[in-house]
Amino acid sequence: MKILVLGSGAREHAIVLSLLSEGRGHEITAAPGNAGIAASVPTVDLDANDPVAVANHAIARGTDLVVIGPEAPLVAGVADELREQGIAVFGPGREAAELEGSKSFAKHVMESAGVPTGRAVRAGTAAEVETALDEFGAPYVVKADGLAAGKGVIVTDDRDAAVAHAHTFLGSGSVLVEEFLDGQEVSLFFVSDGHTVVPLSPAQDFKRAGDGDTGPNTGGMGAYSPLPWLDEVFGSEADFVAEVTETVARPVVRQLAEEQTPFVGLLYAGLILTSKREGPDDRGIRVIEFNARFGDPETQVVLPRLTTPLSELLLAAATGTLSDVPVPRFSDSVAVTVVLASENYPAAPVTGRVIDGVDAAESVEGVHVAHAATAVRDGALVATGGRVLSIVGVGDDFTDARTRVYTALSEITLEGSHHRSDIAARVAR
Repeated sequence: MKILVLGSGAREHAIVLSLLSEGRGHEITAAPGNAGIAASVPTVDLDANDPVAVANHAIARGTDLVVIGPEAPLVAGVADELREQGIAVFGPGREAAELEGSKSFAKHVMESAGVPTGRAVRAGTAAEVETALDEFGAPYVVKADGLAAGKGVIVTDDRDAAVAHAHTFLGSGSVLVEEFLDGQEVSLFFVSDGHTVVPLSPAQDFKRAGDGDTGPNTGGMGAYSPLPWLDEVFGSEADFVAEVTETVARPVVRQLAEEQTPFVGLLYAGLILTSKREGPDDRGIRVIEFNARFGDPETQVVLPRLTTPLSELLLAAATGTLSDVPVPRFSDSVAVTVVLASENYPAAPVTGRVIDGVDAAESVEGVHVAHAATAVRDGALVATGGRVLSIVGVGDDFTDARTRVYTALSEITLEGSHHRSDIAARVAR
């Protein structure tokens, strides 16, 4: 197939690498890509958020499938224009993508579908924010209602910090103030063609910048998959996945279909396993948020374990034939990724610095590097953003995978960079 992957981050690099690993001779291009992606496939200087430009390029190239990686093109309506032009696209239309673009819309869908989630209040003024904060009490949870590149959420015991975070977003929209839910977080992806829904393997990511879940919230500093501790709570990971599929994913996709906004693409459920129960059959699963695309950095640990050809799943979803393909299968191996970030990320990252040692890192057995924010300038690889690289290790167990990742990380130099040292440490123990 001729496949166009839209995006420029580590998520898109992971998708490209997964498609290439099939060995099926796909003609893959990416737009706009980054230095790592460009070393894997041809890249195109194209505005991924421009529906007409993307559609015109896809038509001119005779593209069979467009895979939309980030959220911005979805909310901009790129998928809608592609479908109008008769091009198969993996990604929901603008209205369905509001599941991520608007936290208020997501709450409406969950309420209509009977999906378990925390209580929330939409606030459009500072007074409304403060009233809601006092209603729920500490720890305080405030979320930007719209897109915020993974940094629109604050969870804090400091009421003044919660109010200040809300003020950051009130000028351009509203915020949601939510009740705090304690417990382990789980990320679970679902592929949907608008009717059929199939799950992938769960992962856990680490949002805080520092070890021990300290420091500011980020777009994600690492992840691992699978989650062996789910066996202790649910009997097996498979039982957990089946329950979330039936109580969360299928009701949401069904509700969106009923509202004439079918969800075609990747439904990302951010879940928490809370101690709060509302009845004897309540197992404490609550939805924190939905995304309308593959998550980052979870994609970097889910796709390397996928043994089913990714291209088959994406094309079947895009063409409404997901029920005709086998359910996704995963290897017994484990995967860990650690993000290398620029100095001062997530506040105001220092960019333009030279990165060395990536080749040496990739020479470590079981390791590959997904580029997140890189470019080649004057022959040197440089950092162009906050999260720069995702170092991925695959092994027979978590001790093996972690050793490989951190050995590879020691080969990479980027002045002022930082990373967490405790990704997947608990499951390795």
